[in-house]
Amino acid sequence: MAKNSKRMASLSSKVEDRTYDPLEGIKLVKENATAKFDETIEAHARLGIDPKYTDQQLRTTVTLPQGSGQTVRIAVITRGEKVAEAKSAGAELAGDDDLVEIINKGEMNFDLLIATPDMMPKVAKLGRVLGPRGLMPNPKAGTVTTDLIGAIKEFKAGKLEFRADRAGIVHVRFGKASFSPEALLENLKTLQEVIDRNKPSGAKGRYWKSLYLSSTMGPSVEIDVTALQEIQQEV
Repeated sequence: MAKNSKRMASLSSKVEDRTYDPLEGIKLVKENATAKFDETIEAHARLGIDPKYTDQQLRTTVTLPQGSGQTVRIAVITRGEKVAEAKSAGAELAGDDDLVEIINKGEMNFDLLIATPDMMPKVAKLGRVLGPRGLMPNPKAGTVTTDLIGAIKEFKAGKLEFRADRAGIVHVRFGKASFSPEALLENLKTLQEVIDRNKPSGAKGRYWKSLYLSSTMGPSVEIDVTALQEIQQEV
């Protein structure tokens, strides 16, 4: 059984066994992000859904108003003039059959894959390599589109795709430790609203089971979901 390091034990001792007000919890997570790099701040939401049923699956996107703080490497599978269009819009990789073959060999030097609809029959054959990594393009996620310029711009600016895992837990990075508490709260609030707005039709009983925040190298902090839902965003 793995033991916590002295550092983790020290940080964990600062976290009380209770749910925290959203802003208070965010400040504590930031305080505990003491690594020598700019740690990523993540949300882990356990939902009352069973994704093995199609009407209880959750897969969508969120556009974080303060950005994610991440550098997103985008690959685009398309053809003709749209290859140059994708590259000019900021895609790190773009191509047609050549890129399909590269990915099929297991070379995936990207974080997000976008495809135009006409290329999806070829992309579908990459399911065995893309599926396990959560990289298969999907219309609901905005990664199957003819508007390559708009999609690339949005994902570069902070749009993220997320889905519930087999246990009904959503894991989403929503900022960096260097962000202000207020910026992180705005991103977290936006994420909560998106999860609520996309509640699966088959979800039964209590939808939000728990919400924890953590940094890359820090302990988790439980957040009061009801208090988060009651926060009013400025329009």
